[in-house]
Amino acid sequence: MTGSVALLLGCTTLVSSASAAEYNWRFANLYTRGTAFGEVYASLAQDIETMSGGRMAVKMMYAGEGVATTGILGAVKSGLITMGAPFQPMNAGEMPVGIVEVGLPGGTADVGELSVLFHEKGWDKVLKSAYGEQGLVWLDPYIQPPVYLLTKEPINSIEDFKGLKLRAPGAYGKFVRKLGAAPVSLTWSEIYTALATGVIDGSIGSNLIDHRDGNHVEVAKYMYRLPLAGAQVLPVVVNQSAWNKLPEDLKAIVQSATAKHAQLQMTKSRLWESEAIADMEAKGMQWSPLPSADDQSAWASAGESLWDEYAEQDKYSKQLVDILKLK
Repeated sequence: MTGSVALLLGCTTLVSSASAAEYNWRFANLYTRGTAFGEVYASLAQDIETMSGGRMAVKMMYAGEGVATTGILGAVKSGLITMGAPFQPMNAGEMPVGIVEVGLPGGTADVGELSVLFHEKGWDKVLKSAYGEQGLVWLDPYIQPPVYLLTKEPINSIEDFKGLKLRAPGAYGKFVRKLGAAPVSLTWSEIYTALATGVIDGSIGSNLIDHRDGNHVEVAKYMYRLPLAGAQVLPVVVNQSAWNKLPEDLKAIVQSATAKHAQLQMTKSRLWESEAIADMEAKGMQWSPLPSADDQSAWASAGESLWDEYAEQDKYSKQLVDILKLK
């Protein structure tokens, strides 16, 4: 009885706290509860509440809790969700520029170069216009580690890609198709079952940490050594109408909290990446043999050949690719 009363009092406090806030937001992210990145998103929601002095309340919604991964972008546009962290390859049709934004195959792995690209060379201005056209406010992006492929059978040469069914959304799908594989589009939460049941032969996770948190190594133990993309950059977006209702001081707080979140994602993900590799190797994960010079050359060529193709998708994609090509 004591426990029940305590729980009831706790719930009452939470309800009172939320109702006392001037602005109540809902924030949807890509990850399930208990995952490393899911908790970082939760800290962003908490920071906004704390920094606003309780004037804003942000309800964190994890994967599978009301909005599917593929629906985050649309839910924020419609106002069903106030704030969201979409995975751009899931919304290539709605937002083609997002495929360039997240990182095309063959892109740099240098965090410094990426920061300059976004904040000094003009990608931020292009993306604010692109998302603004869709009724969204684009906030600070965050940089995740390189994107790797995990397979059920080892890949010893480029030839081994032929005929494989690989979870590879967006540009990653076009990339593996150039190597002879068949891309399949699945959300992150569907990867484990698809691997276990043989629906797919391998999967591209958002990064190595996602492979670890999804326990993918239980059903696929071979990691290919070459990354598809040197890094992955994802945005946080806010419904334009909800943003316009905020006073300037609260807008500044949300922007500051998001900038802090971007830095936290980048620094923690480097640590988590090494931990994830160790964890998966302890469970039997093996790296593929070092690719030959010819295989490495074919891999790089397949990635760079996509740049011009994506530049043709829309005017914003072209602007990003044109900036990307400037050395």
